[in-house]
Amino acid sequence: MSKSRDRMAKALSTVFGPIPLSREQAMAVSERLAAATTVVSSLEYLRRKGDREPGGLNDWTIGRDTYVTLSPLRRRILDVVGDRRVTNALFCAQAAAGSALLLPHRGRWRGAASMFLGLSNIALYARRRYGTDGSDQVAMLVQTAVGAARMSRTPQVQDALLWYVALQSNLSYAVSGWVKLLGAEWREGTALAGIMRTRTYGHEGMWRWAEQYPGTARWLAHSVLAMECLFPLVYLPGGVLARPMIASAAAFHAANGYFMGLGRFATAFTSMHPMVAYTTTPRSRPEVADRDDTMAAATALSLAGVAAFGALRAVDRRQWARDSWPGSLSVATRHGNKISYYRMSGSAKGRKPVIIMSCGLASSPEMFGWVLQTLREDGACDVITYSRAGIGPSSYAGDEPFTLQESVDDLVDLVTEVAPEDRPVVLVGHSLGGEIARRAALDLGDRVTGVVYLDSSHPEELQRSEKQGETAEALDRSIGIIAASLRSGLGVLMPHPAWVKDLPADVRRRAFAQFADSRIWWTGRREWRAAEEYFRSFEGPLPPIASHAMVLSAQKTAEADAAHAAMCEDLGRAHQGDGRVVQFVTVPRAGHESILTNPGFGQQTARHILAFLRDIDVVPRTDDDGGTDRDGTDRKRPST
Repeated sequence: MSKSRDRMAKALSTVFGPIPLSREQAMAVSERLAAATTVVSSLEYLRRKGDREPGGLNDWTIGRDTYVTLSPLRRRILDVVGDRRVTNALFCAQAAAGSALLLPHRGRWRGAASMFLGLSNIALYARRRYGTDGSDQVAMLVQTAVGAARMSRTPQVQDALLWYVALQSNLSYAVSGWVKLLGAEWREGTALAGIMRTRTYGHEGMWRWAEQYPGTARWLAHSVLAMECLFPLVYLPGGVLARPMIASAAAFHAANGYFMGLGRFATAFTSMHPMVAYTTTPRSRPEVADRDDTMAAATALSLAGVAAFGALRAVDRRQWARDSWPGSLSVATRHGNKISYYRMSGSAKGRKPVIIMSCGLASSPEMFGWVLQTLREDGACDVITYSRAGIGPSSYAGDEPFTLQESVDDLVDLVTEVAPEDRPVVLVGHSLGGEIARRAALDLGDRVTGVVYLDSSHPEELQRSEKQGETAEALDRSIGIIAASLRSGLGVLMPHPAWVKDLPADVRRRAFAQFADSRIWWTGRREWRAAEEYFRSFEGPLPPIASHAMVLSAQKTAEADAAHAAMCEDLGRAHQGDGRVVQFVTVPRAGHESILTNPGFGQQTARHILAFLRDIDVVPRTDDDGGTDRDGTDRKRPST
């Protein structure tokens, strides 16, 4: 009985338990694996000289334009490295230094060689931007860390650097796993067959196997997902999971190398594993008795501080996001939603036309900043902006399954509440807001005088546009990833996007607070799923609408999608008849978002709206009206 227990304990210790490596052993194994990665990489780049020839994938005369925003000194350094002779010399030097590191000799020169490999990889990164991958970046990280550790005589510094690499390894697996978890294919276990079917990373034999045995393929996909998400469990007390976790990760990279052609991944990512083994071994083992774990404690403390700061920032941004503009009001809709709106003129009296602006998918009224500023300066309109249910200060009741008609009904109820019956109503919608405005105009009938479509969605866009049809699923996945990331507290890492910086100064803070708030993204995902279902089932033609219309498009949108122009014609055609004004306008050089957020384009958009209002006689004409547009915009004159 005792022998049986001994054999069982021995068997378990073979599978579960630490991998005791000394500091020297960990560095030796890691630097050799990273060196092997760079040797193979350098030889591959030397062999593929055509990529760096004129017209090649990495032609520096073209690639250098990517770095025009860098300082002159940094550009000059990159130009030196970008010279083909210097590039080839560096690749040759890397192959020589890497080969030397594969030898069994010891000495501080190994630190200098590893440091050279890491720094030269950094220098060459811009030169081989297309074709480099995660393996080169991991090798760069390991080589600089091991090189610095080798060159240091202080064990504490060496251990801090080894801990750094080990923690980076944990981070790479955990982040990759949790991001995969947000994708339906990985949760459902169908991702493996999909990857193996691609031309770039596919393997026909593996794909056929996954198709023939879907249950086993699903189990394998879920195993990969579990290994990555749970990799930090390698630090459970006693290093009990070190062997199975490290072995599973190594097997995963070996499989990637064989089936996906990512051979360098097998040596690059496993070069971090010795550091993981070293840091997971209990200090009671003689191999690591003198290990210094200050880096681990400092990292844990820092993470706790960052998490607390992130939570406070999230609360602060949520308050900003839910705070309404001074003077805002709200209306309760038939669905129980509370819609917050802001009347720019501050008064419902007078005879001015009422302009109601509906924003796009996962966006807030602050995006209309430049348009609103121009309309306010003109003073001819009573402009109302509002946040759809679940965005900003507007609340979503969510009592029934959501359809896009609910957003339409909310807009109809808002118009009924805020626009006196004796005043003209013009609906302005950007992107998805344009489709909501179109359907609201149908429901409101003669209460709507005009509709302005700003680079608007079209209910047949997923059927008629191959590009939009292909990206619909990816859009849903991307919105979900952003929403989940923000909810988990990662909003503190979100940088200010360029379009926020382009907005008027008085709306930037609120705009970014909305952008970094998970609510707007969950609302966007809910709306997009409803819109996608509606778009895919829509059967044309568009029903006629008894109001004037202006269809305003961004030039870049039209150039990127050949079907866009035809769908714009459809939107305008639905309004034609009985002497109604229908205009088609294109803003040169503008994009889907910049048509609003760019100062110049946003002001042009507002001027076109004002000109349209004068053409349909809801705003008095001025002396400047008539003739061609001063900004050179391509504008078709009114048609019937």
